[in-house]
Amino acid sequence: LFAVQHSVMARRGFKRWWLRVVPAAVERSTYVVATCVVLALMFRVWVPIEAPVVWQVEHRAGAALLWSLFGAGWLLVLVSTFLINHFELFGLAQVFARLTRRVMPETEFQTPMLYRFVRHPLYVGLLLSFWSVPVMTAGRLLFALGSSAYILIGIAFEERDLLQHFGERYRRYRAEVGMLLPWRS
Repeated sequence: LFAVQHSVMARRGFKRWWLRVVPAAVERSTYVVATCVVLALMFRVWVPIEAPVVWQVEHRAGAALLWSLFGAGWLLVLVSTFLINHFELFGLAQVFARLTRRVMPETEFQTPMLYRFVRHPLYVGLLLSFWSVPVMTAGRLLFALGSSAYILIGIAFEERDLLQHFGERYRRYRAEVGMLLPWRS
């Protein structure tokens, strides 16, 4: 349910249709609210899979390292949202601009801080958090695999949209900076 809602509402065709229903100023925030509703529903009906342990790191230093990577992943997610304008990402800047009768500036292509080294640091943080756990059960492994596949598929769609929107500038950026692993050409 999350993958369908999140993916469909992110596509340009849906956005064009949705803008006939809601004002442009709330398009992004309704996307975020819909995502939150679906996540809340998912959390509410979540049933853990009673499954065997696939791996377990019992060494104290190894477990501490994995928990540190887990926390670093979530910190990377948070920092990444602020680097790409946290308030615009969640639709708050658009609503505020509408309320104050200001025009939202056209989105500029920028590569702040982490984005100079990896194109998708937010997704790197999620992947790091999904996989950096000292106890991996079959249920958690299924979640990590499914989420990782969803992220990789989502990146393909997102990059297609970014190429359409920013053209040659994004094409050069893509050639110069790694998608998930830090490298620069």
